[in-house]
Amino acid sequence: MRYVVLIAYEPGEWDASDEQARKEVFDAHHAFERFVDERGRRLESAALADADTATTIRHGADGPVVTDGPFVELAEQVGGYYDVELPDLDTAIAAAKLLPRSYTVEVRPTVRMDGDQSL
Repeated sequence: MRYVVLIAYEPGEWDASDEQARKEVFDAHHAFERFVDERGRRLESAALADADTATTIRHGADGPVVTDGPFVELAEQVGGYYDVELPDLDTAIAAAKLLPRSYTVEVRPTVRMDGDQSL
């Protein structure tokens, strides 16, 4: 099964972290990556720029409107993701539990859309 693991964090948390806290974050990511590599595979991952760098497109009655900034104001913001293949949801949850405790982590299975030949 293929899952996307979304990572949310409190804005400013990284900048306020000391060296030990940052090491713990990296250690947790490495533990997650080792776990996934042993049980499945990582397809892609990336950190995302802060939400204030986002560009949002909203479709209205007069057509699309492009604005700077995130879709909604959030206390937490998505800061990165992993795209992984693992045997089942329980394994994906076990992997996600290894990520830093300060994160909110969402695990979603991907779906194939009927008729879409590009996936």
